[in-house]
Amino acid sequence: MQYIIGAAGLFLVFGMAFIFSSDRKKIKYRPLIVMVVLQFVFGFLLLNTSAGNLLISAIANGFMALLACANEGITFVFGRLADTSNPIFFTSVLMPITFISALIGILQHWKILPFIIKYIGLALSKINGMGKLESYNAVASAILGQSEVFISVKKQLGPLPAHRLYTLCASAMSTVSMSIVGAYMVMIEPKYVVTALVLNLFGGFIIASIINPYEVKPEDDILVEAQVKRQSFFEMLGEYILDGFKVGVIVCAMLIGFVGIITLINNVFLGIIGISFQQILGYIFSPFAFFMGIPMNECVDAASLMATKIVANEFVAMMQLSDGTVLLSARSIAIVSVFLVSFANFSSIGIIAGAVKALNEEKGNVVARFGLKLLYGATLVSILNATVVSLII
Repeated sequence: MQYIIGAAGLFLVFGMAFIFSSDRKKIKYRPLIVMVVLQFVFGFLLLNTSAGNLLISAIANGFMALLACANEGITFVFGRLADTSNPIFFTSVLMPITFISALIGILQHWKILPFIIKYIGLALSKINGMGKLESYNAVASAILGQSEVFISVKKQLGPLPAHRLYTLCASAMSTVSMSIVGAYMVMIEPKYVVTALVLNLFGGFIIASIINPYEVKPEDDILVEAQVKRQSFFEMLGEYILDGFKVGVIVCAMLIGFVGIITLINNVFLGIIGISFQQILGYIFSPFAFFMGIPMNECVDAASLMATKIVANEFVAMMQLSDGTVLLSARSIAIVSVFLVSFANFSSIGIIAGAVKALNEEKGNVVARFGLKLLYGATLVSILNATVVSLII
């Protein structure tokens, strides 16, 4: 029965994307089929094979080792507040972002990451039927982050048409940055984080290819990378360390605000009608949870986490999942966890539009105009990925 529901869920996602397609005649079905098959292949290999489990364990252990190194610096600064036996969210989850950001800066400075991003992107462009720029941007988004990625392609933003800009922004919203992957792994199982990272890469192109299909002419299929400003090693290191710290503090501020606002709204709804705002959202989103493969008796609780992620952000939803605020079965936790690993939320519209506007004001205004369509597509990516996982596990 679960396979029938899952298959119906896939058709629902594709149907919802098809309804809002800008040009249905231009949809390329062959690359779509290939990418969906690759999602199932990679998902199965990662979750259901010993080789996949070994790979995920190696990645998770690598991140745990890095987090242990980060903890040395955190303990030096925060002392007893960094006690791992009684962890505080700010020090144990958010502050390691500073250290991971520094590592990313080092790999950027040594030209290792640009090499990886460029050639994985070129390989992807052979599969997805899109341009080199779109493929490069998708890989870069997954490593650099949804705002920083546009700096690396800023030379091409000016002449870029709106339909190609949409795909770039959709990739940025459908992925997560490598600097906060370690933070996710503290809250949810690493194997679901790694699986979601891979599925996001293909899922973003699948949905964008339906909602926003187009043909890239050979003469336009070029990649012009931005020139990295010349810095000494320690200039670069200081910049990335400060950037990572800023990200941690910004996430902290957003969590304080969003958790407080959600609690206030929940209390108001409980006082007036006897049911919390999150429960109402859970009922609204529960049909999607059902078609993602969540058992009917858990749909409302799972859907409330989904809605919280979209309305607030993924950190708030992951906190509620990890601290036992919402109790789900192991299978439902797997499905919901994969759904949560992306930047698909309302605040991301402002972040992406602001990042583009800082580089090109006209294009930033274009992004703001299709912001809701961007969030719609990125949410469909999350639903697609979670549905694929439900058919695998």
